[in-house]
Amino acid sequence: MAARSLGKAFATVSLSVALASVTVGSSGCRSIPERRNSFSSRWLHLNSTIMSSSNGGKENSHNKARTSPYPGSKVERSQVPNEKVGWLVEWQDYNPVEYTALSVLAGPRWADPQISESNFSPKFNEKDGHVERKSQNGLYEIENGRPRNPAGRTGLVGRGLLGRWGPNHAADPIITRWKRDSSGNKITHPVSGKCILQFVAIKRKDCGEWAIPGIYKGYVDDPRNTDNAWMETEAVNYHDETGEIMDNLALEAGDDAGKVKWVDISDKLKLYASHAQFIHLVAEKRDAHWSEGLEADCRSP
Repeated sequence: MAARSLGKAFATVSLSVALASVTVGSSGCRSIPERRNSFSSRWLHLNSTIMSSSNGGKENSHNKARTSPYPGSKVERSQVPNEKVGWLVEWQDYNPVEYTALSVLAGPRWADPQISESNFSPKFNEKDGHVERKSQNGLYEIENGRPRNPAGRTGLVGRGLLGRWGPNHAADPIITRWKRDSSGNKITHPVSGKCILQFVAIKRKDCGEWAIPGIYKGYVDDPRNTDNAWMETEAVNYHDETGEIMDNLALEAGDDAGKVKWVDISDKLKLYASHAQFIHLVAEKRDAHWSEGLEADCRSP
């Protein structure tokens, strides 16, 4: 009992840190200091799963990264049609808009200087002092001293709201448990027959959408991405199989979160950026309910 109580207390502290850091993680709608979440590293040795993909954003044309206006501004991107996204497609008339937010240009500690500054010589595609400039999708190209988004054109150059030239890394936990009845039995979906998985979701005040940290390793189709700066994520799924640790946790939101609660996972969820795709990966990994069009027996992973 003492060990279990200690575990719950530790989880409460760790979860509070995790939720507070959502304001600077990949699911936010603001600029992102480079920070790694302590929750992920602490729980990595437990019942966790690294959700990874070697291809990241290279397979699918990014869509959120081409939307206008740019978040937090009235800046309109140059329009990029699907067939012109790839850098291998010649487009001599491509004329992207230049934009870097004033909050980034102010020079906070988490942001790079401008490329033009004489004392700034970033080492792209490698570890640059305390800054990781390697991409999880492999080598990216440098053109005119600026890194080039590996997923293609976005209609905007500069950094927008992102602090780093090139990849801006995030690492956050995805916390899940099984939905249970009052007797502690797993609840199955009446159509799919699979157990219903729940995750900790944060409803943000600034954009009003349910948000989660990313769930795979690589490029993220994020509305803040530009031709020269983009989001990448690597997330750890901590799954509380028995429900003994997470059931009684008091969920507390960070400054930008309006609500924090356990939400049932399904394909009907409306989530920020690419998160519906990422949550689907967790559901598949845990063999949990996702779509009412699927028929399968409920079984423990």
